[in-house]
Amino acid sequence: MKRIWVQCIKDLAQFHRDRLTMGMAFLLPLMYLIIYGFAIRLEIKNIPLIVQDFDQSFLSRAYVQQILATNQFQQVATAPKLSSLDETIDGNRAKVALIIAPDFSRRLKSDKIAHAQLLVDGIDVNNAKVITNTIRAVTDIFVQEQDLQENDHPIVADMRLWFNPGRQESLFLVPGAYALILWVYPSLFTALAVTREKEQGTIIQVYASGISALEWLLGKALAYLILGIAQTVFLIGLGSLIFGLRLQGDPLPLGIGTLLYLSDSVFFGLFFGVRSENQGEATQKVLGVGYLTSLLLSGFIYPLNNLPLPLSWLSYLIPSRYYMELTRDAFVRGTGWSSVWPIPLILGLIGMGLLFGSWKKLSEMQIQEL
Repeated sequence: MKRIWVQCIKDLAQFHRDRLTMGMAFLLPLMYLIIYGFAIRLEIKNIPLIVQDFDQSFLSRAYVQQILATNQFQQVATAPKLSSLDETIDGNRAKVALIIAPDFSRRLKSDKIAHAQLLVDGIDVNNAKVITNTIRAVTDIFVQEQDLQENDHPIVADMRLWFNPGRQESLFLVPGAYALILWVYPSLFTALAVTREKEQGTIIQVYASGISALEWLLGKALAYLILGIAQTVFLIGLGSLIFGLRLQGDPLPLGIGTLLYLSDSVFFGLFFGVRSENQGEATQKVLGVGYLTSLLLSGFIYPLNNLPLPLSWLSYLIPSRYYMELTRDAFVRGTGWSSVWPIPLILGLIGMGLLFGSWKKLSEMQIQEL
């Protein structure tokens, strides 16, 4: 244990002397937290809408106002001609065009079907689905509020959003950003520390000394685990100040899970650090494997149910998938151990596998040098 602690102090001292790296360890996570928290938006707003109202009645204007009241659409112009309407959509100045027929109000009052045509830019399929579903829902509400049809439905569903009634996207994105950032940067700095010793030749002293490969790895891991804890406190503090996130329920699952997750991140950096000859190679491996898989296969943006085989199976090996679920429970649901108890066990198993792989490789290198 003494050798592990001495190795940890040595690495912390080296990291402290490198002021540029120390600044980047906190500046880069801050930058990514702000980008993820403010720039990524899953719910589209301010969709440019152009209206062509040939009826110009009270009902037609009320219908348009009902659509604009959703705060998802922004009326950009009124097209006087069909040709100009087509040009507006073709020129990407509007994503939606609403055309109201001249007999819109008259047919509604006569209990006949009234026509309103909707033209939607379908380049972005997901946004097109959101637009059409929103217009359909608004139309149903408008018809009921104007008493234009008898209420003959025996069942009425009263909906309520659970956990996040205000539909704050930051409650979904920022806890996910914690998982992404804390996976990339502790592992990256750990891998760079290992390859730096290779480039400087100081790792030969380790091979010739009495310290074992496991002790050397654990000493480095402890040093960068301490760095990861500091980054975690920094990020969660900023998340509370900037985005107003608050812990819900028991904080113990988050605390234990964070320590295991940071250990996995550090072991991941060791795993690729001992397999890289220089810092450039280590950076490419950690970012290429760690960042891309965490971004695309963890559920950060895309639902995991949408992943095809074999990517859906591969996602079970991604630690950020589990930590993301843990952080979203801690900051949104607050259900505690009852729903997240398997996560620390899984993170522990993944960490032991990464540490074993690092130890095996370093032991082989140590034997070859000797």
